[in-house]
Amino acid sequence: MPHVLVVDDEEANRLALDRILAREGITVSHASDGREALDRIRAEPPDLMLTDLKMPGMTGLELMKAARTLDPDLEVIVMTAYGTVETAVEAMKEGAWDFVTKPLRRSDIVRAVRKALEKRRLVAENRALKDELARAVPDDLVGRSARMRGVLDEARQVADSVASVLITGESGTGKGMLARWIHQASPRRAKRLVTVNCGALPESLLESELFGHEAGAFTGAQGRREGRFELARGGTIFLDEVTEMSPQVQVRLLRVLQEGEYERVGGSKTLQADVRVIAATNRVPEKAIAEGRLREDLFYRLNVIRIHMPGLRERPDDIPLLARHFATLYASRNSRAIRGISPEAADALSAWPWPGNVRELENAIERAVVLNRDDIIDLDDLPPAIRRREGVQAALTFPVGTPIKQVERRMIEATLQSVDGDKALAAQLLGITARTIYRREAEWREEEA
Repeated sequence: MPHVLVVDDEEANRLALDRILAREGITVSHASDGREALDRIRAEPPDLMLTDLKMPGMTGLELMKAARTLDPDLEVIVMTAYGTVETAVEAMKEGAWDFVTKPLRRSDIVRAVRKALEKRRLVAENRALKDELARAVPDDLVGRSARMRGVLDEARQVADSVASVLITGESGTGKGMLARWIHQASPRRAKRLVTVNCGALPESLLESELFGHEAGAFTGAQGRREGRFELARGGTIFLDEVTEMSPQVQVRLLRVLQEGEYERVGGSKTLQADVRVIAATNRVPEKAIAEGRLREDLFYRLNVIRIHMPGLRERPDDIPLLARHFATLYASRNSRAIRGISPEAADALSAWPWPGNVRELENAIERAVVLNRDDIIDLDDLPPAIRRREGVQAALTFPVGTPIKQVERRMIEATLQSVDGDKALAAQLLGITARTIYRREAEWREEEA
């Protein structure tokens, strides 16, 4: 059933709206002012908020802005007297769905509420479709962090184009997996994705691998061989570590990107390249140009769309999600019954800076699954370096709108944990007195009693 929050400082209005909406099969909750409304939204987010504009303390407009910060998808209908319609129009400019005037009429209320709830339903259906698409993304690319959501949104937007894509980021961040997903989400998904690691092949062999060769083109070339561009015809070619190409190969690649043409090594027949090019590098491209590793004109051809894969330390919220995914994956592969990860092990994983990024996390979890003696991954199952950092959480993140008391408590508790409970040292780090920490702990115990 739809849930509507009614906010009005007059009880008679709240009760009247309750009766009207209940007859429409709608669940109604009440709040008499803005602060109570925000508490209710935090506890049980409604589908729609119906709020008076003129209220003591927080106005309806101020409430709407605060509520939309907590829930950007929340639909809002404002109620106003005839003399303040201009204020209602202002509220709509700020994002309100509609307004109704007082004295309230049942038909106006029902019409406005039904339309707002219908919009909410359509938004939810659209999100469900996007979530269904997201399930096609490899699990180790999925993340709840804002950084990773931004990357995936960018990838979805460019997937159905033919533009070249340059993926940058440190080793182990998942650049190859992102390239694979872009191909799978593109109109070329029925054809092949061909991957070439440009840093793993010597210059002479790389040129032949990419463009193919004719018989006798070089010692050992006994017959004609198709190159990767031919194998990827109609599909996508992924050039990993593209800045490791020699200048000669870069010139040939530039011609493919500019004219769509190339010849096999040792051949004279011009071939057409029908491929989409996705390239990746763990170097900063501009620095690679300055160092002479990457041609500037090739960079501009590759850099039509640029997507940066953040390091794992830049998206700490994704560490628990990825750890659970890898635990499930390697438990299945190694016939282990792993139920989860202990809080101590989870804290240690979150505290580690992950210089090797997702690949390092994957290896750590695979090791833990193989060494595990029961059904819970514990601190002892993790690599020694990670165990030594156990309990040291370098950063905390909070959703916008988190009550300041909760922020303060988590910050104090995390700091105490990082200094082994030394309240004097924790107080110095936080810029407060040790007495404040003792007082807060006493307050928390009273609240929990």
